[in-house]
Amino acid sequence: MTVEKWKLKYNKSKPYSHFDKRVSISNVWSYISDPKKVSQHGFYPFIHYTINFNKYNKEAGIIQKKREIYYASHIDRCIYQYYAFLLNEAYNKRVIKDNINDVSVAYRNNLGKSNIDFSKSAFDFIRKSCSCYIMVGDFTNFFDKLDHKYLKKQICSLFETHSLPDDHYAVFKNITHYSSWNLADLLEINGLQNDKHGRHELNSLPTVLPLKQFNKLKNLYIHPNTNKYGIPQGSPISAVLANIYMLEADKTINDYVRQLNGLYMRYSDDFIVILPVGQSDFHIHYEWIKNFLSTIDGVVLSPEKTQLYLYNRNSILSCNSTFETNVSNGKNMLNFLGFSFNGKEVTIRDKTISKYYYRLYRKAKTISNDAFMTPKGNRISCKNLYDQYSIKGATKNGGNFISYVYRANKAYNGTEPIDRSTKNHMFKIRKALNKPSKKKFE
Repeated sequence: MTVEKWKLKYNKSKPYSHFDKRVSISNVWSYISDPKKVSQHGFYPFIHYTINFNKYNKEAGIIQKKREIYYASHIDRCIYQYYAFLLNEAYNKRVIKDNINDVSVAYRNNLGKSNIDFSKSAFDFIRKSCSCYIMVGDFTNFFDKLDHKYLKKQICSLFETHSLPDDHYAVFKNITHYSSWNLADLLEINGLQNDKHGRHELNSLPTVLPLKQFNKLKNLYIHPNTNKYGIPQGSPISAVLANIYMLEADKTINDYVRQLNGLYMRYSDDFIVILPVGQSDFHIHYEWIKNFLSTIDGVVLSPEKTQLYLYNRNSILSCNSTFETNVSNGKNMLNFLGFSFNGKEVTIRDKTISKYYYRLYRKAKTISNDAFMTPKGNRISCKNLYDQYSIKGATKNGGNFISYVYRANKAYNGTEPIDRSTKNHMFKIRKALNKPSKKKFE
């Protein structure tokens, strides 16, 4: 992608309020493209908040989870985006040179594919192997554990230099030694409640604080990252840095696996290794992969998410207990990148389908319980419900989950039961809306 095409694609300003005023990339292009100015740039703190949510697990029940959200100021966001573009261009050239262009597949701007295509590639490889062992793994808190020293080493390796240019070092320093200001504190300072309405009011302001007030309060409210590891997940540059972090590891694992006529693919912190049966003892290769990953600073293999399978005669068999002591076998179903493969057919993962219907029913129930009426007596339209969860919204504003199902069905050439669980979604929506509401009985 050329710089001009990139500028056109990412030129929009962001709607949220921050410590500086809203800008687009074209507004600040002369600034962010000047290495000297970037090397001397003073970065603002990220605004930080925590999302708490529940995940349901059949064995463990409801598990409480949290996700730390950080978002950059407007000028900083533009700098991070531009330097992410520069790093990504260098990364794309490097992985082609190292013959690992198809290994790291997440956050790539030159492959023209999605998780749907990558899952199909993995499952197709399994089928062609006739009989093979499969390892699916996950790195624990990947972005939170990236070692700063090791990351810098990998960036220098990418540029084939011993030290970073001043502008790249300034960006690296501020994404690793980042600081943050809690959103809750900003709401309180502005006399706003920490709820949806309060956040909306804050984002309607030109800036979250006047400059004078920012300078007065910054020493009280700014929290620096004093750790020698971790980068804020979700920043414009974090994804490409995570890929660069694994450059050396991806090449080493891929070289090892390809010698055995296998496949290695990584999508951010998820990966899959497929080795045909007969390539010596799989246990030896499994132990080698585990031991190698343990030598990389900040990379921790999640034991509970590491799953081992044997594919043979159109069936998937969980074989965790064959290679690990005190570990029970899981389901005879391989899950990768949101899709499930039982050896015979591919479907969208049950967890994904359950989440779709849970949200659909929750919204329908809210409408039904209010008897299709607002507190002011106005009739509630179901248009938003249909736009978000039905075929009626599949072609609007980037689509919805149903359009995702259609894309997946097309990518799999219509030969898999991809849409089996969503075929009757319109009937289920109408049925949910027609349930007797609570207000009818009050």
